[in-house]
Parts: sequence; structure tokens; C-alpha cells
Amino acid sequence: MRALVVDAVGAIGVREVPYPKPGHGQVTVRVESSGLCGTDSHIYHGDFLSTYPVIPGHEFAGTVAEIGDGVSGWEVGERVAVDPSVFCHECFFCKTDRGNHCLNWNGIGVTMPGGLAEYTSVPAANLYRLADHLSFDEGAFIEPVSCVVFGHRRLKPQSGDKALVFGAGPIGLLHTQLLARGGASSVTVVDLEERRLNLARELGARYTVAAGPDQDEQLSELAPHGFDLVIDATGVPKVVENAFRYVMPTGKIMFFGVCPKDETIQVSPFDVYQQDLEIYGSFALRYTFYYARDLMTEGVVRVEPLISHHIGLEEAAEAIADPGRYPDRMKIMVHPSRSR
Repeated sequence: MRALVVDAVGAIGVREVPYPKPGHGQVTVRVESSGLCGTDSHIYHGDFLSTYPVIPGHEFAGTVAEIGDGVSGWEVGERVAVDPSVFCHECFFCKTDRGNHCLNWNGIGVTMPGGLAEYTSVPAANLYRLADHLSFDEGAFIEPVSCVVFGHRRLKPQSGDKALVFGAGPIGLLHTQLLARGGASSVTVVDLEERRLNLARELGARYTVAAGPDQDEQLSELAPHGFDLVIDATGVPKVVENAFRYVMPTGKIMFFGVCPKDETIQVSPFDVYQQDLEIYGSFALRYTFYYARDLMTEGVVRVEPLISHHIGLEEAAEAIADPGRYPDRMKIMVHPSRSR
């Protein structure tokens, strides 16, 4: 079968690899749709927790192709999405309900073969059934939605909050939708690109602001005392640093975008103290796949407008190695069976 393989840092290509027979407790999935994520490029560049060689792809959906020993409750042909998080359930963090910090953590598409292949074998415990009306593209989106859900369950937005989101990419627009449908009095989105701001308004943003020299004045007019919630979905350290200028006393800030691991920002500890600020991180997901799937199933979250491209494995290798070749990208969906 064909798969995209990152053999080492900076080495990527499509080649024939053995079909993955399911082991004990596993199911082999025929991959229909796999979303590209910034993490895939981080793996290619050696900036993430990956091992090599690895078949990337941690956002995917498909059909059950073969069932291994010790698996019950599944049938060949069932439509499924896959939670990529593999926890040991034995270490300190797993046993204290913090599985995303598992001391023996593995990730499908990160340290284990993932969804940028025609087939992949996964633990049966990581499968989630898809409703018939959900497309495979929507099924692949359950993983990023579950990450956003995990962030919101940490942040605990309150009814009436004024929320500010930096970044109108796919993740920022998932945050926007959940905030707008979760009781925020208003959601304001900041981005550089007008087309993304237009989409933000379509998906629930009450206000949009073009990033630039006028943004301070516009944000001050919208929230003279600051915003209750400020979420960074850009992963740009300077944006994160400036986010503190817009949060009100007693407000909350969430670092959601993935900043480069060696970057730092300047924060005034006195301001954090004097203004009663709460600062949150949000890493991956933690037992939130069911919640995300149900949000998708019931139509609370729309993801079709976030999909910009449909490509095959060869194009995916190029997109991971050089994200700039798709300057107008949002979410890119890869279909492994599609030939170039």
C-alpha cells in the first residue's frame, strides 16, 4: 500500500509500505480523509515529540477494513473516526485523570503510524462511530474539534462573556463557533486577512478587526474595560505577548496556538497579580472525542467552510515540507487513495 513517510528530520516522501495487519486489540482502518495540521510540519522539521521514521496524520476517518484478535463490537465496513491519543492508563498522570500528560504517551501519526496512508492499524479502543450523515471529511475534523473542546472545558467560558480570538484559521474559527454558541455576549476575531474575517462573521463572530495599526483603537472601542476571555490561536509569540493588553481585570487568557518551543515572551507578574488574571495552556485533548463528535453530529459546529483543498499523498508531502505553497490554505484534506 502507499503511505507518506517522514524518514528523518527534513526527509519525506510517498512509497510502498507493508499493509498493516491488525494486532491483538487492534483494527485496521481504510483511510478516506486525513486532515493536515501544523503538527505535521513540526514533525517534518523536528520540532515535535515524534519518532522516525513515522507515517504522520493524526486527524483522520475511514472504514473498518479488518478486525484483530480480542476485538468485539465492531464490524468490517463501519464508518469511524480515530482518537490519536494512546495513554498507558498506568502512570501517575493517567491515574490522576491527566492522560494527555501520560509518562508513556504515544500518538497515532506522531510516534505510531498514522492516517496519511491507505490503511493504518489502531487500537480498537480509539475508534468512534460516525453518524451516517457525517462525511469522512467531517469525521477527520473531530480531532481538532476535540482539542478545542478540551481547551474550553479548561477555560470555562461564562454566559455573557466578551471574548476575543486572535487568528481566524481553522482552529480560531472553531473557538469562535463554540464561544458564539455557548453564551458569549460577543465574539471578536482579529486576523490579517479580510477573507478569513468574512468567514469569521459567517460562523458567529459579532465583530472582526483587521490586525494592524488601528487594532488597538478598535478593540478599545469594543471593550473599553477589556475582554473577559482572550484566546490566542496564532502561535505567534508577539501576538501572545500583546494579548495581555486586551484582557480585563479578573479575565482569562489561553495560549492555544503552538508557539516555537524556544521562544519566550515578556509578562508583567505585577499585572497578573494586581489584575487577578488567569492564564491557561491547552495541550492536545483529553477524553473529549465523544463531546466533539456529538457537536459535529448535531450540527453545532460547521467545518465544511474551513476546508480549502482536497489533495493526494504526493501533494501532502509537498504541503508539509513547504506550507507556503498553499498561501490561501485553511484545512487541507488528504485522500490517500487519490493518485497524483
